[in-house]
Amino acid sequence: MSTHMRENESYFKQYALKISPEYRQASFTSITSLALTVIFLYSSLNFATNTIKPFVFGVFIAYALFTLVQIAITLKIKQDLKKSGEIRKSTRVLGYFQVLSILTANVFVATFAFQLIKKEKSPEYIFAVYMLITQFFIIAVSALNLFKPYVSDTFLPSMGFLMIAAVFYLAVLIFTAKDQGGSGKEKLKFFLGIPLVLTAVTGNLFALVIGIHYIREKWRNNETSIGKWVKIWEKISVNTTSMLGLFFITFIFSISICSYLTFDYSMAVDNDYSAILQTPSISYPLGTDNFGRDLFSRIVFGARISLIVGVLSTAIPFLIGGFLGAISGYYGNRTDNIIMRLLDILYAIPGILLAIVIIAAFGSNAVTLVIALSVGSIPTYARTMRANVLMVSNLEYVESARALGTSNLAIIFKHVVPNSLAPMIVKSTLTIGGAVIATSSLSYLGLGVEPHIPEWGNILKIGSTYLESHSYLAIYPGLAIIALVLSFNFLGDGLRDALDPKLD
Repeated sequence: MSTHMRENESYFKQYALKISPEYRQASFTSITSLALTVIFLYSSLNFATNTIKPFVFGVFIAYALFTLVQIAITLKIKQDLKKSGEIRKSTRVLGYFQVLSILTANVFVATFAFQLIKKEKSPEYIFAVYMLITQFFIIAVSALNLFKPYVSDTFLPSMGFLMIAAVFYLAVLIFTAKDQGGSGKEKLKFFLGIPLVLTAVTGNLFALVIGIHYIREKWRNNETSIGKWVKIWEKISVNTTSMLGLFFITFIFSISICSYLTFDYSMAVDNDYSAILQTPSISYPLGTDNFGRDLFSRIVFGARISLIVGVLSTAIPFLIGGFLGAISGYYGNRTDNIIMRLLDILYAIPGILLAIVIIAAFGSNAVTLVIALSVGSIPTYARTMRANVLMVSNLEYVESARALGTSNLAIIFKHVVPNSLAPMIVKSTLTIGGAVIATSSLSYLGLGVEPHIPEWGNILKIGSTYLESHSYLAIYPGLAIIALVLSFNFLGDGLRDALDPKLD
C-alpha cells in the first residue's frame, strides 16, 4: 500500500511539473534569453579588426548574468515541483533580482520575474506588469534622443508626463498585487480606472484595458453580466506568447504616438551629409543611411505608417466584407448567389496584382495603398462571416426572435452578427501581419508610399543596396517587420484559443 501511495505521489509531482505554467514560462524565458545573449556576444566581436566593441560586450555581460540566474531559477523550480509539487518561497525571492533585468531591456526575463514573485496572479496584475514595462520601454527609447545633436521643443514636458504616468502605473501595479479580489473596493477601482483610461492617450493599451475593466466593476451586479469578458481576459493573460505579442504591438503603437512629441521628424527626413553612413553609436543608435538620416528615427516614424496602413487595410474589408457576408448568409437564395458570385469574380484576381493595378492607376500614396490592399481582402472576410451567419441563424434564439416579429435587420445586427464576430476578430488579427508585409513589399517595389517618407519598406529598399558594406541598414528594418508580424500572429493565436467555446 505504501509503495502504491509513493507511486501516486511521484505521478502527481510529475504531473504538477508538466502543467505548471511558471515552469513552462521559465524554460521559454531561459531559452530566449540565452539566444539573445549569444547574439550580443557575436555582435560584440569585430572579426575584421579582431577587436571587441566595449558597449555591446557590456550588454552581453549583463544579459549573460541574468541568463545564468534564469537558468538556475528554472532548475530550482523543476526541483521544487518534483519535491513538493509547488514552488518554494526561497525560489520566488530570486525574482526580485531578476526584475532588475528591465534595465537591460530584457522583456522576457523581466515579465517572468514579476510573475514569479507573486504566487497568485490575477489578470489585472499581469496586465499591470506589462503596462509598467511598456511605459518603461517608451521612456527608455525616447530618452535616447538626449544624445542627438538636438531634441524637439516638446521633448522635456512630454518626458515629464511619461514619467509621472510611469509612477502612477507603478502604484496601480502595487495595488493589484495587494488586491485580494474582495468587495468594497469598487469605488477605488473606479477612481483608478478614470486616469488609467486618460493616460492611455499615450497608446498604452494595457492601461486602457485595465481602466475599462475597473470602471465596469462599479456597475457589475453579478459575475454573469460580464462573465464572457472575464473568461477572455483570463485566458489571454495566462498565454505568455500572446501577451508578449500584445506587448510589442502596444509598444510600437505607443512609440508611434509619443514620437509626435519626443522625436524630431527632421532627423528622419532631412539630409545631413556630414553624417553619411555612420555606424551605430550613442548618437545614432542604429546608424545613418546614405543621406545621413538617423535610421533609429526613421524606423520609429515608419512604424506609424505600417500600423495605420495595416490596421485600416484590415478594418475596411472587415466592415464591408462582414456586412456583405451577413446579408448573404442570412437571406440566402438569390441574394446569396448574387453577392457571392460577384465576390468570387473579385476573389479570382490575385490580391497583390490587384493592388499593383490600383496603385498604377491612381498613384502611389498612403490612401491609395490602403484602398488597394483592402479591396482584395473583402471576399475572404465575406466568406468567413457568411459561414458563421449560416450556422448562427438556425439557432433557437434566432427562431424565437423571428416568431416574436422582430425585423430581419434587427435580428441580423442584434442577434446574428454579434455572435458571429469571434472568428472574424481572430482572422483580422492574423491578417494584419500580412497587410504589414504587403505594405512593406509594395513600398520596397516603389509602389507604396512616396519614397521620401520613412516607411519600413522604403527603409529596407535603401538598406538592401548596402548589404555588403553596411548591412545594418537592412537588418534593423527587416527585424522590425518580422517582430511586428510575429506579434500579430501570436496575439491572433491567443485570441483564437480565448474565443473558442470548445475550450471553455
